[in-house]
Amino acid sequence: MYTPMMSFIELDLFNRGLAQFSPQDFESADIGSDEQFLIKWMGDQEIGHTQLLTNFLSPQNASTTCNYSHPFTTVQEFIDFSTRITRLGESGTFGVLEHLDSRASASLLLEAISTEILTYFQFWFTPAIPQSMQRTYLVPYITSCPESNPRIEWQNLPALNVTNALNGTQRAISNNQSTSIWEPAQFVQVGPDLTYNTTTSAGAAKWAAWISQFNITYTPLDNVTNSSATTTQLGGNIYGNDTANAVNGTIFVLITDNNPFVTPFNLSLLDEHVVAGPALYTAG
Repeated sequence: MYTPMMSFIELDLFNRGLAQFSPQDFESADIGSDEQFLIKWMGDQEIGHTQLLTNFLSPQNASTTCNYSHPFTTVQEFIDFSTRITRLGESGTFGVLEHLDSRASASLLLEAISTEILTYFQFWFTPAIPQSMQRTYLVPYITSCPESNPRIEWQNLPALNVTNALNGTQRAISNNQSTSIWEPAQFVQVGPDLTYNTTTSAGAAKWAAWISQFNITYTPLDNVTNSSATTTQLGGNIYGNDTANAVNGTIFVLITDNNPFVTPFNLSLLDEHVVAGPALYTAG
């Protein structure tokens, strides 16, 4: 089931940032009045998007907003986290559209998500991910939800942290060694009863799976221990030489036990092979 969860957390995030920081705080971080208005406008958009999703599900079946823990204390951290959450919302929505039973609902949802990407970007494609990956990334930022919210089951995968990762100020960076650290399966805080568990049926960690633009590429892991490994960051181009860099835009990385062939449409087939992840890169 697709829920308004993503729109609710984005709405809370944008409003929280505008309330927490003064106009002077934004100005000191080179975020002018026009950009501050854009943040408010993006929050207003989410009001419409949550209403649209509530109408799909009917009020008695739809979730309402939860309590969230946003990991920022500065304007710069707020902008970086907002970029990550917005990119996550785009990729998760693109990943679910073709799997909705209602084509009419999918069409309206596409109209909603399209408003969030009408900005100049220096990459060619936005990747799609399944709901399990989107919600795994969101889980640590949801602290509690109303008892009236329906309980929705999905697979939560163990968390992944990547050091020497790309960030929103870097583009087209490749071939650097990167260390990945993952956590064993554990209880996580989400839902009214806070009892969702992270699970994985995967075997030993062998690969890093990179979801970049519309490609899924694997790089072998080196120096593997019980919960960490290194790998060489993805390089190359979308269609070969003189085309767009593969490492640009929104990039997800996971640790897997195998390197099966999957496409953006059936990416959920990768779930059974995921040791940990996804971690989210933003570049460009």
